[in-house]
Amino acid sequence: MVPSAQADPPDPQVQKKQLDSQIKQSKADLHESYDQLAKSVAAYATAETQYKAVQAKYAAAQGRLAAAKAADVVAASKLKAAEQALSTAQADVAEGEQQIAEKQALAGRAVRSAYQQQNSLVGLTIVLRGASPADVATGMQVQRNVFGIQGNAITNLNNAQAQLANRRAKLAAAERIVAEQRAEAARTVQEVTKLTQQVAADKAEAAKVAAARMVAYKAAEKEKNSELAHYQSLVAERNRVQQILVARALAEKAAAARRKAAAEAAERAKAKREKRPPRKIPDPPGNDGGLIWPIRTYITSPYGMRFHPILHYWKLHDGTDFGGGCGTPIRAAASGVVTDRYYNGGYGNRVFISHGVIDGSSLTTVYNHLSRYKARVGQRVSKGQIIGYVGTTGYSTGCHLHFMVYQDGRVVNPMKWL
Repeated sequence: MVPSAQADPPDPQVQKKQLDSQIKQSKADLHESYDQLAKSVAAYATAETQYKAVQAKYAAAQGRLAAAKAADVVAASKLKAAEQALSTAQADVAEGEQQIAEKQALAGRAVRSAYQQQNSLVGLTIVLRGASPADVATGMQVQRNVFGIQGNAITNLNNAQAQLANRRAKLAAAERIVAEQRAEAARTVQEVTKLTQQVAADKAEAAKVAAARMVAYKAAEKEKNSELAHYQSLVAERNRVQQILVARALAEKAAAARRKAAAEAAERAKAKREKRPPRKIPDPPGNDGGLIWPIRTYITSPYGMRFHPILHYWKLHDGTDFGGGCGTPIRAAASGVVTDRYYNGGYGNRVFISHGVIDGSSLTTVYNHLSRYKARVGQRVSKGQIIGYVGTTGYSTGCHLHFMVYQDGRVVNPMKWL
């Protein structure tokens, strides 16, 4: 069906209660010291994430440092080339200044010579006034030669000055480039120094985080090994008890069979005396109508296989867990005899009650994690009688009752009898 467009949105409070219930159920499924293991594994996961982050940070800093060092090499090379160009420009300017000085001296001598020659020529012209044309022509040629020498010297001086100006412009450009390259080289050196310090700091941080990661790893491994050891001890205890109860169940059923055979023999004898057919002997009646809940609370974790999310194996949750605060009275599920009462590292304080044969099966109920006992070994108890109190002893992280049923000596789902 298509939901109505007018439907009310989900109630956040209801959703929260549902989520809380799911979380509570998940925790209850693995309540046996799984909390500490989960914390250790979570701590390791956090340390692993931090380690990867700081490693990435360290690698990035190393990359930036390598790039800065490469840039520093390039900047140093450019600076060296710029300084060589500056040295060449300085030498060119010095050479140009030397040439200017030489050409200025040459031009000065030419000017002085021209002046002297000009004065002599003028006097000569006066002296030779009226002289022959050939003599006058010779004097004019000498004068032109003198002034030609003077003009060449001045032209050379002007050219040298222009070249010097050009060289000085190149020198200024070379000086600017050297200044820029020195600044760039200084920046790269500063960046290399800064990044070298950053790499050292990141390396130290990485080492610190790596140490914390190793501590968390060892703690998680210790908890994993502890968790596995605890579970293996539970399995060993369950198998030990099972061997005992299987033998006890066989004995109980054999005794029940003998009692029935004796009753049938007695009935046959009686029927013979009374000269009638023997009546059928019924099986022994059930135990007061079956089993009752040992505590009237709620189930926190049912019987069945569980997949361990950290150790990644399937484990049998061999009973039904009932929630209840520490000190809550625990009652016998049926009438019977207390056969065992002891402490086990996994199950804590335990009480065993044998109920004999019910509906053809030998039944024993077991009550675990008790805070204290109320019944003693060998005592006959009636259904509903207080035999102990809820606790959290053994392999447990919260107050609850772990209730087990052995049928013919083998552990079964208690709910098939409740």
